[in-house]
Amino acid sequence: MSNKERMEDNWTRMKAQIQSTWENLDDADLKKARGNLQQMVNLIHAETGEDRQLIMQKMSAFI
Repeated sequence: MSNKERMEDNWTRMKAQIQSTWENLDDADLKKARGNLQQMVNLIHAETGEDRQLIMQKMSAFI
């Protein structure tokens, strides 16, 4: 498996975990922040109002 394939597989898994945790986020939302953890946290916070620290804790479990 190439590095590109591995990265794509990791993103697919992580995206599924994010959408399972924050169900109101769609693919278009996630594409905006792909590869940028802080941007993803800010996006989730903006969409849900959830505390950024709590979002970071949940995201850390996915990585």
